[in-house]
Amino acid sequence: MDWATRKALTWRLSNTMDADFCIKALEEALARYDGPEIFNPDLGSQFTSPRVTHVLKDAGVRISMDGRGQWMDNVFIERLWRSMKYECVYRHAFETGSELPAGQTKWIGPYNTERPHSALAGRTPDEAYYQNGPTPSAPATKWRHNIIRH
Repeated sequence: MDWATRKALTWRLSNTMDADFCIKALEEALARYDGPEIFNPDLGSQFTSPRVTHVLKDAGVRISMDGRGQWMDNVFIERLWRSMKYECVYRHAFETGSELPAGQTKWIGPYNTERPHSALAGRTPDEAYYQNGPTPSAPATKWRHNIIRH
């Protein structure tokens, strides 16, 4: 997530604490978008793994870990996952774990393109990201990264 615009850049779902899915999401975001100056993950072992931090350092991204017990460090991404859970996951009876990502993909697209945010002066995350957001000369300043844990 780009902090300034609340745009969900990429996401993955996993039921493990392994770092592989985090690395895939991170590499996809770095390939599709201008990298941030700062990457601010929580303290989960998958985010603090040397494999993840190596990808960030190779991309020239500074790492700023959440402070222990600092819930405000994580508030935007937690709000995104709460909204996704209540508006998508809990409303649909996904029969299998493989159906869940497809349902979430259908939710995240409109979140970025159709859902206005009061903190963005009524703009959608995409409108804010592309109108006042990162360009090759002005990259994002901070990304948030987190996962849904089931």
